Amino acid sequence: MRDLIALACLECKRRNYSTTKNKKKTTERLELSKYCRFCRKHTAHKESK
Repeated sequence: MRDLIALACLECKRRNYSTTKNKKKTTERLELSKYCRFCRKHTAHKESK
């Protein structure tokens, strides 16, 4: 039921985090504010392929 997804930084485009989400309940792409160690600040991270 839950699928693994990768979260990529919208500024540097690097995949920093992996998490799971319920695809039946959450159909749109996930977007969270997380810390990017490459940019050294909090940025928006969006679900990538």
